[in-house]
Order: sequence, then structure tokens, then C-alpha cells
Amino acid sequence: MPRRAVVIGAGLAGMLAAAALAGAADEVVVLDGDALPDGPEHRKGLPQGRHAHILMAGGLAAMEELVPGAGVRKRLLAAGAHELSLGRDMVVLTPEGWFRRWRDEGPALLACTRALLDWTVRDAVVTQAPVRVEVRPGTRVTGLLGGAGRVTGVRFHDGREGGDGGNGDGGEDRELTADLVVDASGRGSRVTHWLAALGVTGVRERTVDTGLVNATRLYRAPEGAGRFPVTMVQADPYVGRPGRSGMILPVEDGRWMVSLAGTRGAEPPADADGFLRYAMELADPLVGRFIARAEPLTDVRISRSTHNHRRYLEKVRDWPEGLVVLGDALATFNPAYGQGMSVAALGARLLAQEVRRAGDGPGSAGLAARVQRGVVPWVDAAWRAAVGQDVWYPQTRGARPTPADRLVTGYSRRLTRAATGAHGAAAALWEVTSLLAPPARLFAPGTLLSVALGPLLPPQAGAPLTAAERSLLAP
Repeated sequence: MPRRAVVIGAGLAGMLAAAALAGAADEVVVLDGDALPDGPEHRKGLPQGRHAHILMAGGLAAMEELVPGAGVRKRLLAAGAHELSLGRDMVVLTPEGWFRRWRDEGPALLACTRALLDWTVRDAVVTQAPVRVEVRPGTRVTGLLGGAGRVTGVRFHDGREGGDGGNGDGGEDRELTADLVVDASGRGSRVTHWLAALGVTGVRERTVDTGLVNATRLYRAPEGAGRFPVTMVQADPYVGRPGRSGMILPVEDGRWMVSLAGTRGAEPPADADGFLRYAMELADPLVGRFIARAEPLTDVRISRSTHNHRRYLEKVRDWPEGLVVLGDALATFNPAYGQGMSVAALGARLLAQEVRRAGDGPGSAGLAARVQRGVVPWVDAAWRAAVGQDVWYPQTRGARPTPADRLVTGYSRRLTRAATGAHGAAAALWEVTSLLAPPARLFAPGTLLSVALGPLLPPQAGAPLTAAERSLLAP
């Protein structure tokens, strides 16, 4: 009998999960409630997609492994994405001072719009998978089939025939059986509700919310911008005030994506004049001075989909066979820390590994529970990185600093301070931030020595810009 896998969600996590299953299932069906674009365009179901996203080296490596032969990296670069290094191509003001730009490049990152990334991955998976991957837009999943012991498929509303895009005004309700269901439906996942309907209750959830608001605008990069660095003024969680930050991300088509962010009480405005003023009033006016001479291409876009939310599904005592939850459906992180996409990719890679190891198809006994437990280290690392800073903002809801937070934060700040002037400390941060190494790398003997010695070079007096970059600044 043909083996079928169903994936809920055609975003990044969903398409990577489809790629992971394509070698083990005879048929992979991806269901998504949106009307999906035919090219690199934004879609309604991803409101945070208009804001800055960075693909870290660990996430990119996982994608390349999941879609072999498709050359995701080459496709993105050919479409105009920027490959930049954490060591050389970052201009960052941290709460502990300016990071240096080292001759050692360090791990690479890819910078592009989320629309381009999602489209490239979706096209690569559909065209390169060893079995047919069918993507059905306008199909809204409404529940799971089966029982508490095993999920056997999904119930969904198919709005394609009714022309309603899956919103329930037309079309019909259907069922689709599957050996394995993967929920990758994102921040709005209803998986806890679906599980409760099957008799699986008591799922622990946690939300930590700084009230962060993102405001983003696209600009045409000025003539002479060339290989422009990621430019960032970070928020300072440790001063007892709401956080304010700003970032310039070079993206495809000769554009800059400029994202400003403020936690509860310091939200950035949506008007053009206020946007520039907010950028100028950051801890350093660098971002504002750059964009003051750049041509705006869009209005300011606002998003509030920024809270940290986690479902501790790995703690469910008897996890049902046939169901895996990945990506933002499992855990979402404050996007300021840039690890969500990479965590999703690493989870999909683990799914592929476990399916191969099982050998007898995606419905293998115990496979779903192993995957659900196996993704925990990566989720834990990203969660601690995000929440460990977010708890310090004065109006954060859902958590306050604990004695353990104070201990970890003290070390983290000393490590960051050392990284402003010591290559060993900087390299450790690069590897962990890129998800190329686990957090234990930050406590390796060489890193501990760098932290103990502190920065070996004097602090940077200002932003470490090249002469060409400095010439782009407004007075």
C-alpha cells in the first residue's frame, strides 16, 4: 500500500519537512490555507515575512542536506541574496560596545527577503524531490484523524473549488489519511486544540512577551554601497528601560531592508518622519544616518508577531504515533535573535535522519516521539538565548529574572565584552549564534580563558566602517 505523508503548512518549515519525507514516503501532500504566490512575493499568512530575516550557517547547511542537488544556496545567490560573514561583514553595537571586524571571516550568513527564501525553497523541493510533492493552497486543516495513540490523517476544508482560498465560505470538508502528519503551520498552529480533541491533554505551554513591535521599510541602496555589511544597533536589556534597536539588511535587487524594533513602551512609529527620527535616536544614530541619504521604496510596515511561545510537546507522556510538530508550531522566538528559521531547518534534518534510520517508512513505531524529543536541544538553545535577554526588559510579560538568569547573564555579558576585542571569544559567539555548535562551546576551556582575560584590544571609539561606507553617511 502506498505510504503517504501529510505536511500542514507550505512555509519554510513545512517545505523542508516535505523534503525530509520525500525519500521515505511514496506521496507527500502539503496543505496550506493561503493562496500561495507563483514567485517571490509576500503572502497573507506570514505577517512577519515583511521584516528582516537572517539565515544562519547551521540552518543553510541543513537545507542543503535536505534538498541535495537543488543548490539552495546557489539559487538564492543567483536571485540576489547576499552572502556575508559574521566576522567581517557585520557592524554591530552591542550593550558592551562595538564588535570588531576581523580578517577571519567566520561563519557565513545569507541575507534576503523572506519572500525570496520561501519561494526558492518551495520551488527547489517541488522540482527536485525524488517523489511527487503536491502543494495544495487554499486548504485549511481543521483537525486530526485517529485517536490518542496514533494520528492517522487530517480533516481539512478545501476551498479551492469554492474559490474562497480556504476561508470557509465555499468548498467542502474532506479527510486525508496519512502514515505521518507533520504540523508546520507556524505561530497560529491549533495543534494543542487538535490533540485535546483526540484525548491528549495537559500540554504545557509558556509565553514570554516583551511587546516588541517591528517596523520595516525598504530603501534603494545608495550608489557605491557595494558589499554593504549587516548594520545593527542592538537594544540594551540591562538598563531598566524599554529596548530600542535598528538594523540595515542588504537584500536582493539593490535594496536595503531597514527594521526598527522597540519593546513595550518604546514601540517604533509607522509614519515616515517618525521612522527616521526613531532611527536617529537609537543608542547610536548610525542606522538613521545611512537611511537619511537612501531612497525609500515602500511605506513603513508594522508587525506585532514577536512573542516567544513554546509548547512542551516532548513532555507529553504518551506521544501519539504518526504526528510530528516542527518550526514555529512547536516554538516561536523573538525574531530579534534570528534563529527561528535555522531551528526549523535543523528539526527537518533530524526528521529526515530518523526516517532513514527507521527504514520502514514514515509511520514507524516510535519515530514521532524520537523526533519530538530530538529537536529539544536546538529549541532549548534558541529559547534560552531569546528569553534569557527578554526577561530583563521592564514590561516583559510571562517571566522575570531568576537567580539562575542573573548568573547566566553575568557570564554572557562578560563574554560579549571580551568578544569586542578578543578573537577567541568572538569565534565562540559566531559558532553558537550560527547554530554550528551547541551552547557548551561557550564554556569550552579556550572560551573561558578569553572571558577571564577580557578584551585584548582597546574598545572601538565608533562604528568600524570602511572609507567607502563612511562616505554614505549623512552629516
